[in-house]
Amino acid sequence: MDRYREMEAFSAVVDQGGFTDAARKLGLSKSTVSKHVFNLEERLGARLLNRTTRRVNPTEVGIAYYERIRHALNVAAEAEAHVTSALAEPAGTLRVSVASDFGLTHLSPIVGRFLSRYPEVALNMEFENRHVEIASERYDVAIRIGEIKDPALHAREICQTRLRLVASPDYLEKHGHPQRIDDLTAHKLLRQSNNATPNVWTLTTPSGEQRLVYTAGPLTINDGQALLNAAIEGLGIAYLPCFLHEEALQAGQLVDLLPDLPPDLMAIRAVYLPGRVAEPKVRAFIDFLVEEFGSSEP
Repeated sequence: MDRYREMEAFSAVVDQGGFTDAARKLGLSKSTVSKHVFNLEERLGARLLNRTTRRVNPTEVGIAYYERIRHALNVAAEAEAHVTSALAEPAGTLRVSVASDFGLTHLSPIVGRFLSRYPEVALNMEFENRHVEIASERYDVAIRIGEIKDPALHAREICQTRLRLVASPDYLEKHGHPQRIDDLTAHKLLRQSNNATPNVWTLTTPSGEQRLVYTAGPLTINDGQALLNAAIEGLGIAYLPCFLHEEALQAGQLVDLLPDLPPDLMAIRAVYLPGRVAEPKVRAFIDFLVEEFGSSEP
């Protein structure tokens, strides 16, 4: 515990630029903070601070030490916050961003159960067909489908969905039924503009080889549900997750084009800023989604 207090005191002095402001931040006396830093320097056998009458600055060794202990102090603070929040009831406004196709078909029908379980939470759910900036736009959670490229975000997988090539019987009657991946280049391929690579599909052959298909067609849309409707209307071939096309397949509105291809799996994740999962409302919502979707494919 003394070592933690020493590191905390030293870090506060560097952050605040002096012992007086560090003591005020920590709620300690100036002499106590000074003693902690003195003991730390004695134990390490190194001078960590240059002290002048006007300012306290870290030495070169002190800067290196500060940079290494900040992560440890942040982890410790997050752990304490997690334990403390675990005892609190979820409450407050929860802002959630979700793609409209998944939100309308699968999230909207279950939010009533979440709100009944946690009556002190007010849910503000935004349907967005773009990747929102979680921090600057002040979202608590975003539901993302596919790859997470921002290393600053934390993510928890909720479930996985399968991608399949589908087209309507009317389209296939007019344009023919592709028998292999290479045949797709002669067809109208519908594109989803908010995908990371809207002009390219990555397909897996029965042997496990990945093939890139460059799409070209009459229509590009930024919404999965609208793309599904376009495929049903016979405007072209779509590459869609099963949570969108499954009912249309069962109803005969669409056909699974290349059923011998291994289904490509795509993760659906809850994404949040580091430390936010310690908040009861955020943790409760993510746990709820895993409970609802984790045992089956949506």
